[in-house]
Amino acid sequence: MLLLILLLVSLLKPSLLPSSLRRSSLLAPSLLASCLFVFLPTAQAQDDLTAENIPALSSEESLDLTPEHAPELAPELKQELHPSLDTVLEPLIPDNALTPTDDAEVKGKLALEDLRSFVTAFNHIRNAYVEEVDDKTLLQNAIKGMLTQLDPHSNYLEPESFEDLQVSATGEFGGLGLEVGIEDGLIKVISPIDDTPAQKAGMESGDLIIKIDNQPVKGLGLGEAVKKMRGPKGSAIDLTVVRQGVPQPIELTLIRDVISVVSVRSRVLEEHYAYLRIAQFQGNTGVDLKKVLTKLKDEQTINGVILDLRNNPGGVLQAAVEVVDAFIEEGLIVYTEGRIRESASRFEARSGDETFTWPLVVLINGGSASASEIVAGALQDHKRAVILGTNSFGKGSVQTVIQLSETRGMKLTTARYFTPKGRSIQAQGIVPDIVVERAKITKLKSKGQIFEADLHGHLSNGNSDANSSDSKESRESKNTDEELGTKDNQLYEALTLLKGLNILSGNKYSQP
Repeated sequence: MLLLILLLVSLLKPSLLPSSLRRSSLLAPSLLASCLFVFLPTAQAQDDLTAENIPALSSEESLDLTPEHAPELAPELKQELHPSLDTVLEPLIPDNALTPTDDAEVKGKLALEDLRSFVTAFNHIRNAYVEEVDDKTLLQNAIKGMLTQLDPHSNYLEPESFEDLQVSATGEFGGLGLEVGIEDGLIKVISPIDDTPAQKAGMESGDLIIKIDNQPVKGLGLGEAVKKMRGPKGSAIDLTVVRQGVPQPIELTLIRDVISVVSVRSRVLEEHYAYLRIAQFQGNTGVDLKKVLTKLKDEQTINGVILDLRNNPGGVLQAAVEVVDAFIEEGLIVYTEGRIRESASRFEARSGDETFTWPLVVLINGGSASASEIVAGALQDHKRAVILGTNSFGKGSVQTVIQLSETRGMKLTTARYFTPKGRSIQAQGIVPDIVVERAKITKLKSKGQIFEADLHGHLSNGNSDANSSDSKESRESKNTDEELGTKDNQLYEALTLLKGLNILSGNKYSQP
């Protein structure tokens, strides 16, 4: 970064440089090469890689990113740098840098003319803009611009956003309970988190937020929009939402709350069939899941499990790996590839761990993203589960969190991840084995049908009383599935599928 400063000075105020360097015609080209070496490589799931001092973050796998430092500037040269620029840029000098391959470094070099255009624009804005803007703001805006124009997940993290990103992996934070992204300048809901103000207000995956407290969000950065949605617990916020298939915008009032995410929930849908819900992948998700599975195994015979990943925005990559590891004995789970050497990683199941072999159905939808797609894709490739629902979100990229200063950082997309069979999920998602759209099911009113058992004096079926099923009470007890079908048709279909698999297998997969 100091080399970049030197280049700026050489182009804008060469009089500040030592005379020996001013006479050198090689100064600008050599500085350009050095600046590119330092600056360009450092230029984010439920996002997948983290810097050394950042805890595991949404779909972010920690890597040891060893920096390769550019040559030190001569002490006398550093002393003659413009003091204001030195003060502005010093906090932004990273402690770590990502080093590309040799080929990537060569391809990344810019022409001096392009860099001169940047310096000229910087100078004009600083001197001629209608209001005075300090150098720090201009340089931070330049970084924001570079990142936001790359893809929806690369962005600059100002102090509040940087702190929020570190807190989000702990499972408790303030706000509305929304995982959001940017689409055409609007805030797009990736998924609402379970039992949060957003979910209780009826917000859905795919909703576009067009106004916050009656102020348009068009043109706001993602960080600024998130900042507006945060606030004290108990305070109200008005959101205007556009939803596909709904002709008019929807006005919603939400009450902010502290968001405490329970990663794994479980219940027995009916005897011998378990339902597991993972709302978000946190650092403890894999351990919590195995505790739940072990408890189920110890308490009763299980004939099948439903793993619900709908509206799960992702989270910690290692947690996703541990979830898959609970259901397969061996083999590749996921691998990543990118331009930097450190981005190439492979994650495999650990042999010797307890494996749960019950029939498994995984539920996904358009709100299932990142780590959720890793789990669904791996289980699908290993033919270990039936994937049911609708197409997933399609976030197959890996982000590195880079600490730029004590309070600022950036998320940079550095790799793509692939399923065991080499499928890229990016912008395509996981296609379910059985497509079941979410639908509202209305039960037809009974027309008063009469059965043999309703007739006065009907014969018994000849079975013992212990096995008799000819009473109205017995028939009514079988209506649980029908009630589930009206509340959650996808879950109902998953349960029906498990029952069919259990019948055909002769219960051979049951684990007491």
